[in-house]
Order: sequence, then structure tokens, then C-alpha cells
Amino acid sequence: MYRSPIKNDNMTPERLNFHHLHYFWAVAKDGNLTRTAARLRVSQSALSAQIKQLEGQLGQALFRREARRLALTEAGRVVLSYAEEIFTTGSELLATVNSGRRREEILRLGAVATLSRNFQESFVKPLLSEPNVKLRLVSGAASDLLARLANHELDLVLANQPARKEAGRVWRSRRVAKQGVSLVGRRRVKAFRFPEDLGVVPMILPGPDSEMRTEFDALCEQLGVGVAVVAEVDDMATMRLLARDIGLDAVALVPTVVVRDELRSGALSELCVVPGLFETFYAITVDRQFQHPLVKSLLARKESELLAMTSGDSDAKAKRQRGPRVVTA
Repeated sequence: MYRSPIKNDNMTPERLNFHHLHYFWAVAKDGNLTRTAARLRVSQSALSAQIKQLEGQLGQALFRREARRLALTEAGRVVLSYAEEIFTTGSELLATVNSGRRREEILRLGAVATLSRNFQESFVKPLLSEPNVKLRLVSGAASDLLARLANHELDLVLANQPARKEAGRVWRSRRVAKQGVSLVGRRRVKAFRFPEDLGVVPMILPGPDSEMRTEFDALCEQLGVGVAVVAEVDDMATMRLLARDIGLDAVALVPTVVVRDELRSGALSELCVVPGLFETFYAITVDRQFQHPLVKSLLARKESELLAMTSGDSDAKAKRQRGPRVVTA
């Protein structure tokens, strides 16, 4: 029967025994000690002893008993991820040596589907110039991404809302950037008047579940103006395309970072900055004993770096800031 070891803080560090690691890897993949022992043609007691020696060396329990199977602890999940890489790398050892390539480090990021693609690009940009870092960027619903984060399938989740509290989960929602929200559209002969023109132009807005949409609706109600909505779009990339290419003279409600390329090229114009309305970007992690080392460096950057524009964008931004862009009632 498998028993977790007692940590020995006085144990002298030794070289990692890959034989022990292989036995752990086999049991972790199967989840059943008896079945794995039969497949490897060793006794169950011998297999258990090998794993206990590895746990003793690491000073961490790698398994916990759940019903009739063994489940990985947090440390076990970390060790398994290394074991997967070690044994995969081992099978490619000769090719790696001959080609002179160095082993890649993998960072797994999740981003909610509604998040600005431009912001995602700015966030991961430092990784793209690192030859030995491989980025895996997954898009999806916030609930699905958080489940994968909790299950150690992702290292970080980018979102535009903080994670909601859950029993048994300690999410760390760190605000990494905050930007004003603008109304953008094609260049107009007459200046856009806020809020008077809200009721007379077709509007492309985020979906009703968006926090930005909720705040915009509340602002319109406070100002006593109605809005003619022609499209409700959750995906910011789609909203950008509609604002740029749709035949109607429509106006879209977006964070500036979403349309920074179109503003620079002149395909779209910033008609006004909506007063008091912001889009906030969060980096969500979960309490772990072992965090990916690249996460710390990504989160150490300043907000200005994450929202940075090219030189052309900076010139355009400076021009927009010279004069008032919002006319309040």
C-alpha cells in the first residue's frame, strides 16, 4: 500500500534518480499502483518503495489517496510536467546534440475570447523574441480557462474581469493595465458631439454580459439618452472589423488599444473618449507553491509597456490629447 513520506528537512541533496522518476511517471499516468506494477513487471511493494525514495529526496508528497486511485498533489503535478519534458527530451537527445538546439521552455497562457488581440500581443511580445521559449496561447470562456488554470494546464489567464470567488479556490487577480474607452468610427465632416449624437448614430456595442457595456448603459441612462444599437459583439476583433468595414456610418465602443492600428493608419478616427469609462485588464493566477518563472517577469512590467504604441501611434495619441475630445452636456 502506498504511504506518503514524512519530509526530512535535514536530508542531504542527491542526484536525481531517473529510475525512480520513471516509476513515478508511470504511476502518475495510470493512477493505479497495482496495475502499473503489473505492467512494469515489478512487485507493488518495490514500486511503492521506489516512489517513496523519490518523495523523500524531494521532500514533498507526490500522491494522495482518493477512493481507489492515486491523485497527484500540487508538487506531483509539477514533477509530472518535468518528467514529461525529461522523457520527451531524452528520446530526442541525439538530434538535439547534432543540431545544437537548446531545450525550449513552454509557457501556457489563457486569454478570454473577448479580450483585445492587440493587448494580448503587447503582453506576450517579450516572449516572441526569446529563441528558447515556446508560447502556447489558448482562447476561451473565462470559466473554462480558470478550470484549466486550477488543474495546472495553464500558467496564467488574461481577462477583462477579476476572477469570482469560489469555495476552495484562491484566485489572484492582478490588475495589469487600465485604459479609457472611446467611441470610434470613420472620419466625419462634422465633429461628433457627446452625448447629443448618441441617439442619432448606429452603435456597435459589446454584448450585454460585458462589464464595459453595463457601465455604458448606466451612463446613457444617467444622461437621459437612448442608443440605436445595430450590433452587439462579444469579440473585440470582430467589433474592430465591423467598425472599419461595415457600410453603415456606425460608431463602436472600444478601448483604444483594440483599434490602435486603425487609428494610426486613419482607417478609423477616435470620435470621443467616453468620460469615466474604462477597460481593465487582469492577469489571474492561482495560489501555487511552484509558479512558472516567466510569469513573474511578465507581470513586472509597467502599464505603459503593456499599452505601448508604435511611434506612429504615439504621434497620433499626442495629437488627440492637444485639444478636448469630449463635449459634455
